[in-house]
Amino acid sequence: MALYPFIIVRDAGLAANAVLLNHERIHLRQQLEMLILPFYIWYVVEYFFRLIKYRDRKTAYRNISFEREAYANEGNLAYLEQRPFWTFLKYLR
Repeated sequence: MALYPFIIVRDAGLAANAVLLNHERIHLRQQLEMLILPFYIWYVVEYFFRLIKYRDRKTAYRNISFEREAYANEGNLAYLEQRPFWTFLKYLR
């Protein structure tokens, strides 16, 4: 879980998982560019909209624009070096 400026993991072994850390770093960048608090507000509001649409918590979570961007790019460890500002907007649908 990414809570700016920290990445919190349940298991110390996950701290060495480069893909997981990249996913969470993408969230840290999203949080920073949205000035942190608006990120959390948007995240929660979008989650509830998705929950109404999909009627399934996991599907709602996976379709939040922030999560869609992070999951789509977590394997690209150079992604943050080339990521344009507010790219998560591309993942809204």
